[in-house]
Amino acid sequence: MAIDGETLAIRLLLVDDQEIILDGLTSMLRRFEGQVQISGRAKDAEAALEFLEDNTIDIVLSDIRLRNGSGIDLCRDVTTRYPATAVVMLTVYDDEQYLYQALRSGAKGFLLKQIGAAELVEQLMRVRDGDIVVDPHLAGRVALSAARLHSGEFWPGAHLGLTQRESEVLDLVTKGHSNKAIAAKLYLGEETVKTHLSSIYRKLGVRDRTSAVALAMREAIFR
Repeated sequence: MAIDGETLAIRLLLVDDQEIILDGLTSMLRRFEGQVQISGRAKDAEAALEFLEDNTIDIVLSDIRLRNGSGIDLCRDVTTRYPATAVVMLTVYDDEQYLYQALRSGAKGFLLKQIGAAELVEQLMRVRDGDIVVDPHLAGRVALSAARLHSGEFWPGAHLGLTQRESEVLDLVTKGHSNKAIAAKLYLGEETVKTHLSSIYRKLGVRDRTSAVALAMREAIFR
């Protein structure tokens, strides 16, 4: 937004259930106060929506997982109630499925928390100008997956609904790797590995690691 040729700072609402993350974002964005203005902070979706009732915000910067709810649900509510307010996800979850869910719910961006301050501000400015932004690493992986699907190439387990990343995780599970080892090999956080495993169990209709390995071997997913 600009007045008399002067671009106003982006009014930002930070949403994360960890105080240390809110403090870190506040600190890292402080030197960009001419471009972004932290108008408010919230620890859950309810507090965020209450804040939006009384304040005009340009962008809600929210984590995927929140206390008593999710950033996806918050995004859907914000998009419905406040269509002029954009939502950008800022998360540790390097997962295509979360990206797809976020975009379907109306998110204008999906960024990972290792992003630097200057790049974050640049991406927020792009969203303010009407772009949709996605972390470059994740965008590249999604584009590669789409290209493979288009050319008829499928990864092991695709026919069971597994994403390529979930297939990679399950492959390492069948080889006996621990969550910590899988995280190191795939450059993921252990919590992200656990999230992938939960999704794998759900899609395969099993309850635990042992059952998932047994099914993978029975179906000869990894030949």
